[in-house]
Amino acid sequence: MNKKILAIGFAILAAGLYAINIPLSKLLLQAVEPTMMAAYLYLGAGIGIGAVFLLTRGTSKEGSEPITKRDMPNVVGMILFDILAPILLMFGLLDSAASNASLLNNFEIVCTSLIALLVFREAVSGLMWIAISLITVSGFLLSVEDLSSFRFSWGAILVLLATLCWGLENNCTKNLSGKNTYHIVFLKGIFSGLGALTVALCIGEHFASLRYVLLALLLGFVAYGLSIFFYIRAQGVIGAAKTSAYYAVAPFVGALLSFLLLREAPTPAYFVGLAVMLLGTGLVVADTLTNRHTHAHCHRVTHTHGGSTHSHVIEHTHEHNHYGSTERHRHLHRRGSGRPTDDPR
Repeated sequence: MNKKILAIGFAILAAGLYAINIPLSKLLLQAVEPTMMAAYLYLGAGIGIGAVFLLTRGTSKEGSEPITKRDMPNVVGMILFDILAPILLMFGLLDSAASNASLLNNFEIVCTSLIALLVFREAVSGLMWIAISLITVSGFLLSVEDLSSFRFSWGAILVLLATLCWGLENNCTKNLSGKNTYHIVFLKGIFSGLGALTVALCIGEHFASLRYVLLALLLGFVAYGLSIFFYIRAQGVIGAAKTSAYYAVAPFVGALLSFLLLREAPTPAYFVGLAVMLLGTGLVVADTLTNRHTHAHCHRVTHTHGGSTHSHVIEHTHEHNHYGSTERHRHLHRRGSGRPTDDPR
């Protein structure tokens, strides 16, 4: 129980650390150009998580399965989308309220789920479809500057495009889940950061003063790298699905910090969008924590009566938690082999 409580604390801490990204990035953008800012954030994450790995490699229980040529399409996709996403986000922050941008970050849930469904043919539950619809409506409301004339905020649209890139990146990274998490985050941070840095130099952006560079690197380490570190620690105890559910509160923490740090005045559309987003996110959390599917298990039992042997099958069912999956499997256990045979139906 103490481990679970600690893990929940780690999950909430991971969400809180990630939440500071948007309001503090908005402040730093006053002194740092947007593409350079994106580069510093990811370089800070890569350098920081690499240092954490070196300090904990003696006690880390992470797997050490190496990345192979078969993994390269996912690695390249992960890095490319991680180059583009923060650049879009930083430019979006220049022309939108940080509080709105924080809430719009939850549109990443929609993008990740739809891409998983359309590209990888993963199942999406009915509850999740309702949540996706609500979050989409909220994203529309938060993107409109004037509800009477339906004039869209280009900054909000750029933030939504960033969440689309992160949705694609999430699916690429998910296909690398069997690899060492620290290695993946290090590769993501260093190469995405260097890629964004190259883009920044090509479009004529300049290095910020050393003080702001160090602050941006520190923010990247805390909001991206260290947040992932605590996420991993929580995931090891309570599982990925429940950790993700707690992580979904990060945009709301970010919106609150935006009001406190930036003194942004909320618009009526913000409160409507907030209410719809809260309901949609609540359904995501409920789906994550409760979504179950049934396994039917068949056991073949052999009996001997009067010198003759016969067998029959006993079937029973039980449920397992699988986030975003409603599939049903049948497992046949043959006496003597001890190995289950999957029979999807």
